[in-house]
Amino acid sequence: MEFNSLQYLVFLPTVFLLFWICPHRLRVPLLLVASYVFYMSWRPIYGFLIAGLTLGNYFLVPLITKTEKHKKLILGIVVAGNLITLAIFKYATFGMHTLKEGLALAHINWREPHLHILLPLGISFFVFEFIHYAVEVYRGKEPVKSLPGFALFASFFPTQIAGPIKRYQDFIPQLAIPAKFKWEYVDEGMQQILLGLFKKVLIADNLALVVQAGFTHPENFSSLDLWVIVYAFAFQIFFDFAGYTDIARGSAMLFGYKVPINFNLPYIAANVSDFWHRWHISLSTWLRDYLFIPLGGSRGGTLFTYRNLFLTMALGGLWHGAAMHYLAWGAYQGVLLILHKEYSKMLVRVGVAEKLLSSKIYHAVSVVITFHIVCVGWVFFRAENLTIAWNIIQKLAQAPIELAHFSAAQLAILQIRDPIIFPALVLILPVLMIAQPVVDWLNDKRFYLSPPWPVQVTVMVALMCLLTIFSPDTSPRFIYFQF
Repeated sequence: MEFNSLQYLVFLPTVFLLFWICPHRLRVPLLLVASYVFYMSWRPIYGFLIAGLTLGNYFLVPLITKTEKHKKLILGIVVAGNLITLAIFKYATFGMHTLKEGLALAHINWREPHLHILLPLGISFFVFEFIHYAVEVYRGKEPVKSLPGFALFASFFPTQIAGPIKRYQDFIPQLAIPAKFKWEYVDEGMQQILLGLFKKVLIADNLALVVQAGFTHPENFSSLDLWVIVYAFAFQIFFDFAGYTDIARGSAMLFGYKVPINFNLPYIAANVSDFWHRWHISLSTWLRDYLFIPLGGSRGGTLFTYRNLFLTMALGGLWHGAAMHYLAWGAYQGVLLILHKEYSKMLVRVGVAEKLLSSKIYHAVSVVITFHIVCVGWVFFRAENLTIAWNIIQKLAQAPIELAHFSAAQLAILQIRDPIIFPALVLILPVLMIAQPVVDWLNDKRFYLSPPWPVQVTVMVALMCLLTIFSPDTSPRFIYFQF
């Protein structure tokens, strides 16, 4: 069941009505049953997977608090159990294939077994939530007493498939509050859901047509065409994932619950470090708290810190998928973060850091450069394999040569020969040009925090009309469903 499906259009209002009709003591069990119905509507057998992990973590993690002598051992068992489960379902086939290729280099012919493992939806997200819970209890937080509450923490249907990754100390206390129905829940929740559908269906799904054509047959496009296609994917993945998050947060708000934000205008970041403070915030903070810091963080020397940073981002890339191009994308991000730290140190050494960082021109240039650096990384993320990614990047590098042979009239339309590319160009370039001043103005006026109700109604009606008129014939799955 997906957020942009007819089933969800029936499922969500039904659960919403039952939730507010029920007395408070029945609301958590109701949401728990609804969450399992939501999850098992795809493949019922995997309901036993999340249930088994839930029971294992619920009974094992409190043992950490029972003994000081063996608490680290119990934590290791819990974390290892979660990671092994994730590895079996997500990385077993990848590991077998990698082993086969390695043995082939040694001229050993090995027939890998066909495991036929289908990746359970959302396993990367709820496994990370279980690990977070175990580590926080190890660090001194109180374990969850209620089994239904803990089970709902892991299976809560708005965040079950693609996050955001919740923190139990933020989510569990909300379940104990006997909240009364407020129209503000419906007002805010429905606005977020509608905005999320707009981002996903109207923008991301239309851009997907452009992206699919370009990444499937990059040889059919010029280097400038490919840059437009890469821009298209940058906005597709943002609006797709941000749209999912909006629908998730809006759905949770209908029940009076709050889940964390996941994006904060990432494409106006002025450097790569700033980008990762704005993009997939729940994942980047999880990687910081439960991977980078346990690895040693920045408590050692420079090389030690850079090693930890690189490993964190490389493993974060591999978390996205069992493929070398995801690992390459993560490693690329790690190298970029290391280079940014060295660049920042250099600015301080030569005494120009304060002057440059206060310059609006420098900031604007930094935003443009950072956006393009991120776009190059998206090539590794989106391409089917490293060979295709490298071919696209080589072609992108030829853009200055191709640009030099264009006249001004030709440049105005970029000589895009495929008619599906031009709509993307029309959409993307104005966004790139106006995004920064508009965001600055909104931040300055803080208008978007509480717009007048006539403005809200007008915007919502306009969004519904646009969704009705410009929705594509088919809507692909959310990108992060496969993770």
